[in-house]
Parts: sequence; C-alpha cells; structure tokens
Amino acid sequence: MISTLFDVTGKVALVTGGTSGIGRMIAEGFVRNGVKTYIAARDLSRAEAAAGELSEQGGACVGLAADLSDPAGPAALIDALKERESRLDCLVNNAGANARGSISEMGWEAWDGVMDVNLRAPFLVTQQALPLLRAAATAEAHASVINIGSIGGLHIPNWEAYPYGASKAALHHLTRALAKRLGHDQIRVNAIAPGPFPSARIDTGSEAVRASIETYVPVNRAGTAEDVQGVCIFLASRAGAYVNGSTIPLDGGYIAAL
Repeated sequence: MISTLFDVTGKVALVTGGTSGIGRMIAEGFVRNGVKTYIAARDLSRAEAAAGELSEQGGACVGLAADLSDPAGPAALIDALKERESRLDCLVNNAGANARGSISEMGWEAWDGVMDVNLRAPFLVTQQALPLLRAAATAEAHASVINIGSIGGLHIPNWEAYPYGASKAALHHLTRALAKRLGHDQIRVNAIAPGPFPSARIDTGSEAVRASIETYVPVNRAGTAEDVQGVCIFLASRAGAYVNGSTIPLDGGYIAAL
C-alpha cells in the first residue's frame, strides 16, 4: 500500500542545523511522522528549546550541541548521539554557512568558513556516523543520508557568492561519490537542491523577493515546509529505496526554466 511505502514510524534521524529554516522544517516533518529526531545547533540551549517546541507536535525530538565549523565538531556530535542511540536511520546534513562579496573583497577566512561548514562538515559527520548508519541498514530498510545542497550549486546567480556556490556544487559531487561507495552497505546518499524557501537569509514575503519569484519560478511561489518534508520523507522511506546518488532540485522549476 502507498501508506506503507512512505512510512517512517520508529526511525531515528539526525538533522544538523535543525533549529531554523529548512532544517527545522525537515525536523518537524520527521517528528510529526513518528521519527525520533535529533537536531543539532551550536548553542545547546537553543537546540533544546527548539527540540521542546518540536516535541509538542506529537513526537520525540532531542537537541544536541555541535560546532561544525570546528574540525572536531562532527566527531563530538556523533559521540553525543552514540550515548543515546545504537543506530541512525537517516542523517540530514543541513547546517550551512554563506559569505557574499566581490572577487576583490573575498578573503580566505570567509572562504574557508563557508567550505568548512558546507563541505567538510557533511563529509566528516557522515564518516563519523557510519557505524550507526550501518547498524540501521538492511536490504529491506536502507539507511539514508540527505545532503542539503542548493540551486546555487547548479547555476551561477546574479550576485557574487563564490564560496557558497562552489561548496554546494562540491557537495552535490560528494553526494554521488558517497552514494557509489555506501550503496554497497545499503546506505543511500542523495542531495536536495532547494530554491527559494523562507529563512533568515531570504525574506520570501518581501515585495522584491515575491517579484523575483513570480518572474523566475514557474509555479509562482516560494517553497513551503510541506514541500521539503515530502521529499525528505520520500528519501528516508521505502518509497525512495531505489534513489541513490541523485541531486533533486526543489525549486518550483527554476533551474528547468533557465
């Protein structure tokens, strides 16, 4: 039945950067559908407060601290998870950083800061989580890694954001490399490349952003929580069991219309 294809009840998930934006949307979708969900943020009190709010949705959510800009951060995060869980069914590498600036203004500190969080951290978190992912993975119920990329890694925007686009394009490539290796272990790795979604960086309610969306996004709207929740539940469930190594544009047709 269709309902069982998309059933994720009883799974365990970790969402990095899960206190706001797309990360929180994903975490909320998991919690509402019976997934025990861990969310990670730099500030533990913020993570715990968000987890408490999400738990009120009718499920279980736990906040963890993680500074993924620190090379030691991924291992510390997974060690904290290992103290609580013996398996991990779904890892969502969502935590991200951005830096804009002209080619003459961009410094190495800003460049490295973006690359550290957007590219190094997803690799290291996945690497450290492998024992938990392998413990969850079977031929009947794969473990799933979902990397949150961006349409900024699929095209060149009109503004200058060199490290961001480069890091997301590299994350899409890393997704394919991990999928090729980890698929043999029944761990599927895919990426989602979101277009405009409401966040601290994008005010989709502003007149300028709405006008841009109406011009460039064929479905004439920004993304919603349900949009990203649906794709993540698909990738985490039996319904997505034959999807591996893909980067899914979640952009209302923006890339298709270029």
